[in-house]
Amino acid sequence: MSAAVSARPGEIVLRLSGISKSFGALKANDGISFDLAKGEVLALLGENGAGKTTLMNILFGHYVADQGTIEAFGEMLPPGRPRAALDAGIGMVHQHFTLAENLTALENIALGTESLLAWRTDTNAVRARINQLTADFGLAVDPMKRVADLSVGERQRVEILKALYRNARILILDEPTAVLTPQESEALFATLKKLVARGLAIIFISHKLHEVLAVSDRVLVLRQGKLVAGRETKGATRAELAEMMVGRPVPAPKVETQAPGAELLRLERIIVAGAHGRHELEGIDLSLHEGEIVGLAGVSGNGQGALADLLSGLVAPSAGRFIMQGEMITTTDAAGMVARGLGRIPEDRHAVGLIGDMSITENMIAERYRDRPFSRRQIIDWQAAKDFAEKIIAGFDVRCPGPQATTRLLSGGNMQKLILGREMAGNPKLILAAQPTRGLDIGAVGYVHDQLLAARKRGAGILLISEDLDELLALSDRLHVIYRGRLSPSIQRAQVSVPEIGLMMAGHGFGEPHAA
Repeated sequence: MSAAVSARPGEIVLRLSGISKSFGALKANDGISFDLAKGEVLALLGENGAGKTTLMNILFGHYVADQGTIEAFGEMLPPGRPRAALDAGIGMVHQHFTLAENLTALENIALGTESLLAWRTDTNAVRARINQLTADFGLAVDPMKRVADLSVGERQRVEILKALYRNARILILDEPTAVLTPQESEALFATLKKLVARGLAIIFISHKLHEVLAVSDRVLVLRQGKLVAGRETKGATRAELAEMMVGRPVPAPKVETQAPGAELLRLERIIVAGAHGRHELEGIDLSLHEGEIVGLAGVSGNGQGALADLLSGLVAPSAGRFIMQGEMITTTDAAGMVARGLGRIPEDRHAVGLIGDMSITENMIAERYRDRPFSRRQIIDWQAAKDFAEKIIAGFDVRCPGPQATTRLLSGGNMQKLILGREMAGNPKLILAAQPTRGLDIGAVGYVHDQLLAARKRGAGILLISEDLDELLALSDRLHVIYRGRLSPSIQRAQVSVPEIGLMMAGHGFGEPHAA
């Protein structure tokens, strides 16, 4: 299959020719060339570290390519100038929204579009333009509402409106459904159809292959900085796309039937207090047994973080009973929970899981540097630490220069492998896996799933907190949905569908109307 797959017939609006970029000895992009046509949705796939982010940063002017050129609408795009990309009609919606929560939707949309010398914003004109865009593209949002009061789906609409307000004709979407309910994802796809019908061209970056198949016209695959494959989406399968990404077949996870064992964790009517008199967790009940995976679904910000912090020993309950392996937990701290047999795969691998400026060796002993064999008479045995790091690197296939490498230079997938190796090395009885595959490519996702299933098989109990419903339904023995700090009753995996979970994530069954 040729890697150089041309855009479908039509006006070429974007052309990348021979783009190369190196960071030291690392070749992040290697001679990448492709076209994008008006009204086309081009999916860009690749493993973590394949070069997608670098390529988009070059396109947007954040990086300067070592070689190659970019043309937008027939004009050469000056390198290293984000303003030039914006002026050329290129807009980007990032996976992590870039909105000021204390401002209204209207203020966020208009921010940066007016001269600093302007006396005031013509609010009526801005609102009229926004209302026209929302009507044209089905992006329902109240422009006068503060962003802090908007749902996740509404915030994403604001991000898209920001780009359209600036007359974007090429739209880059980076993992656009990562934090959306299934219903919000469907609404987004309906909007994308309206956008391409009006002639916009879209670059769609996603790890969710079923969405790539549903949305895109054409697929390009990057691997180790090179454009290695491309094809029209029509007729493709998820298995084919997965193999194109990683260069080998990627089997689906196989969950073997097994009876759960003894109870490891019980939460009874747990309340965790939050700011401004509200509760982060509102009287939740939860149990977890040996040899089972309990999934927790919910839109981000509904109490998952508070539950993870509770189990990690970072916060204490203000009411309720917290029982772990038969012991009533009355005082909590992170070191104490690790000592009780908790393994933690935190939601944010960069901010919480690892310290980017430390070496791999230092990170691997960060939770155990006081323990043998890493500490002798309160002095760190660095040879033992290095041996431990090398064992994890080899056993978990971490792609890195060696144990002394600076951790922040690794890809997200390799960082997650390090965390897995560190936590699994202690054979934890209870594992908290919070968003363990967020942002990972399908090869790394399969690796993480295999490790979680192996831990389940040896008798560990796993609480899997995820916004990926496919992941939850593939791995969990049973599930809960969390909404505004409240927990649904336990649901057996075979007794629920994705649309049903999506409705519960939006408040159905919690005495709430359907959220926007």
